[in-house]
Amino acid sequence: MSAALEKPAKPRRPKWSTDEDFKLGVLIHDVARMRRNRFDQLMKPLGLTRAQWSVIANLSRRDGMVQTELASFLDITKVTLGGLLDRLEMGDWIERRSDSTDRRAKRIYLTPNANRLLHEMRASEDAMNRLVFRNVNAEARALLRDALRQMRDNLRNADEP
Repeated sequence: MSAALEKPAKPRRPKWSTDEDFKLGVLIHDVARMRRNRFDQLMKPLGLTRAQWSVIANLSRRDGMVQTELASFLDITKVTLGGLLDRLEMGDWIERRSDSTDRRAKRIYLTPNANRLLHEMRASEDAMNRLVFRNVNAEARALLRDALRQMRDNLRNADEP
């Protein structure tokens, strides 16, 4: 048979396409992306973007953070956070107050409106979690939680490239 008529060789699958750790990484990414998108849909009627609800959710755990600390915590630049805070302040979700010990620093606090909104956000999240964790028993959840915490810690403690 001439070379022109030969069937092309079947492409070989890369090793990683059958690697279970690779598949797990993709699955973690897919679940996180789908969860964020679902929560975005739940927050849209409230008029919040993902970035805005992320700021509010983080402040709910540590209200009164300094703006630079919040930017670091959210892993965004101070400039990016500044724009987010401007929009949240205009919507009466947060207020900036001068720091009592450093006049250059601003502390960020949730307003009463944001605290009311948090109840709606938590109710939406509870409903979403019931959907996400349906048919996943408590033991499997605990194992998953432990494994994800360990992976997060491994990444957090990794040497810089």
